[in-house]
Amino acid sequence: MPDADLLIAGGTVVTPGGRRRAGIAVKDGVIRYVGADRPTAHRTVDAAGLLILPGGVDTHVHLMDPGSTDREDFPTGTSAAAASGVTTIIEHSHGQPVRTVDDLRGKLAHLAGRSNVDFGLAAHAWPSHAGEVAGLWNAGVSFFKVFTCTTHGVPGHDAAALSTHLRATALSGAVSLLHCEDESLTGAAESLLREQGRTDPGLLLDWRDRDAELVATAVAALLVRRTGARATVAHVSNPEVAAYVAAERARGATLAAESCPQYFLLREDEVHEHGALRKFTPPARARTGDDEAQMWRLLREGVLTHMSTDHAPSTLEQKRQGDMWNVHFGLPGLDSTMALLLDAAARGHLAYEDVARVYSENPAKTYGLWPRKGRIGVGADADLVLVDPSPKRTLRNADVLSKAAWTPFDGRQVLGQVARTYLRGELIAEYGKPLRAASGRFRPGAGAAGS
Repeated sequence: MPDADLLIAGGTVVTPGGRRRAGIAVKDGVIRYVGADRPTAHRTVDAAGLLILPGGVDTHVHLMDPGSTDREDFPTGTSAAAASGVTTIIEHSHGQPVRTVDDLRGKLAHLAGRSNVDFGLAAHAWPSHAGEVAGLWNAGVSFFKVFTCTTHGVPGHDAAALSTHLRATALSGAVSLLHCEDESLTGAAESLLREQGRTDPGLLLDWRDRDAELVATAVAALLVRRTGARATVAHVSNPEVAAYVAAERARGATLAAESCPQYFLLREDEVHEHGALRKFTPPARARTGDDEAQMWRLLREGVLTHMSTDHAPSTLEQKRQGDMWNVHFGLPGLDSTMALLLDAAARGHLAYEDVARVYSENPAKTYGLWPRKGRIGVGADADLVLVDPSPKRTLRNADVLSKAAWTPFDGRQVLGQVARTYLRGELIAEYGKPLRAASGRFRPGAGAAGS
């Protein structure tokens, strides 16, 4: 090949299929060679002793931009992504949801020059507005976010509305991300709890309980199969929910299952101590180390298909404003998720190959970003993460780049560190510090012409 722009030499390339010592040559932002030879290049990076993984692909991110930018915006959120080893996100914000093609165009115009990583955008499905699906899909949204219970001001879909939406997506080839909590159960629980005058942190566990998630997941998974749609169940919180997804998948449903670190590493009873800092939904479900071990097993075995952050930040001050009913849902996660996955690999819960699969390859495949994103191979974008697996460090609020400025994993020791992050061959972060601003590009979804 002609002289490369960049050669990363001497590292261990990690893919879902295995690992090997190899060099990676990059030209014009694209990987042109992976192998044992050493092509000439204008710049050479010595990666000896480092692992080279595909850039993280985080497909469930809320950056509140435009909207509640006091909580987060694209510049800060994507700085956190770059520093942590995430090179592509798919974002949707609830404050100003994308419901029409005009909404999408307006948001894209607003975001010009504001992202430090590549990004896709999702739309919100609205009951009785299934007619918008085909136009939005063809305009380039990555997926449709669907709630089965009214949350963040977005109305929930009952079974009939969900079936109508899924049939529309099946006709257009679109994919949906399903937030599964049954509104009749959460609504009845809320009425009873308010009648009882409950404001204690533990009300969250009774309000957004396990049965609400199970019932909604069972119905949604069945409807995905019956309609022939493609969908993902969002933030699967426990093995029982995963079993319903796996059962319908075995019957022929095209159904992925996303989870997040909070469902592996945070405990259900922490809400009593930490209050609103553990207010997210579905809430943490793990009660024992065995619960955590089961979740890691489901991730290794592919029942849980991929990981995301569900990054939905609020500042500490915002989390302290009001009681458990009124304070914002959500946790920050872009600063910590890659670190926690690398730590899980170092400790034997996963292999590094699994990290490449669940945080790069599978999410890229699920949402139409493959083969440009999520892999290390000729023709792919040179989105690369160089990892030093040996350092022991502590996650700290002080190091968080998100506007949230805190993490629920503050004080947790982890093994491994992202040393360098490359976006299309350009260095965008080094040892937790973002370096290059506003170089991210919009990546339209699979329905867009020419995508």
